[in-house]
Amino acid sequence: MTIAGLPPAAGRLVLIFTTPRVAPGILTRFAWEALDQAEHVWARAGEPQADAVAEAGVTVTEPPHGTEDLGRVARDLVDAAKQGLVVWLGSADGDPGLTDAIADEVSRGPGAPDVELLLGSYDVPGAALLDVVAVMDRLRSPGGCPWDAEQTHESLAPYLLEEAHEAVEAMETGDRTHLVEELGDVLLQVVFHARVGQEDPESPFDIDDIAAALVAKLVRRHPHVFADGDAATASEVESRWEEIKSEEKPARERLLDGVPAGMPALARAEKAFSRARKRGGSAELDAVLAGDSDGARLLALVAELDARGVSAEAALRAALRDL
Repeated sequence: MTIAGLPPAAGRLVLIFTTPRVAPGILTRFAWEALDQAEHVWARAGEPQADAVAEAGVTVTEPPHGTEDLGRVARDLVDAAKQGLVVWLGSADGDPGLTDAIADEVSRGPGAPDVELLLGSYDVPGAALLDVVAVMDRLRSPGGCPWDAEQTHESLAPYLLEEAHEAVEAMETGDRTHLVEELGDVLLQVVFHARVGQEDPESPFDIDDIAAALVAKLVRRHPHVFADGDAATASEVESRWEEIKSEEKPARERLLDGVPAGMPALARAEKAFSRARKRGGSAELDAVLAGDSDGARLLALVAELDARGVSAEAALRAALRDL
């Protein structure tokens, strides 16, 4: 059997490159066909992909002269491929410089084999998130960054607030490049807290625990998507979300129960009006609005803006942006 659409095996060198973000051994059909046909399958010793292929029954060895000298590796590959099909199973780092060394070797004289680059596996959407987790692990581990190693949930808290505010500002200014950067900083905070949580001696959690809890919540609160629930409009979805949320959490006696006291006051006021609308009114909010204190007057202005669908917090940020 030959790889579909390609010439016979003799005189061919196939370089199989894979993504380290997919489990070793998960390869395309064309990659497995090349491995099955090859007279020699060479790779660096100890590479996870090479180990997985070997476990599947393919003989994987190092080139005759080892893998330390890149030029020598290229020469071994090209010389052996002149006689038959040779497969190089790429390393996790992509073997930087190897393709250039092979190109130099092939150009030296006649009789060079055909050289094919074959992608053995592909990234899936979201695969780059694994890189974020790996980088954070490196920073936090021994030999990494001293500053990162010293941080705690408490010391990181101000950065989470700061990065969230900066992301909102990027949204409001419409700078999409800036928004990508700031959302990355917010993501960093989540990954950082997950890495810190992983080290807790009594109640550890990691990024997979966070992700699993989020997935479970999203599925649970979207029965119209994942179960037999019914919600045809955005308002129906929001109403059902609140119903499910109220079933999951203890009943709130006060209007702002569960809303962090450290949230900006205007944002807390907006939350109060939002909850009051969903409750059909709030006597405690009405009582505050009936007063004549400075706070009551400010709250009345927030109420006026809220009735018009305007965010007081966003409006004030916009007014201060150019100062």
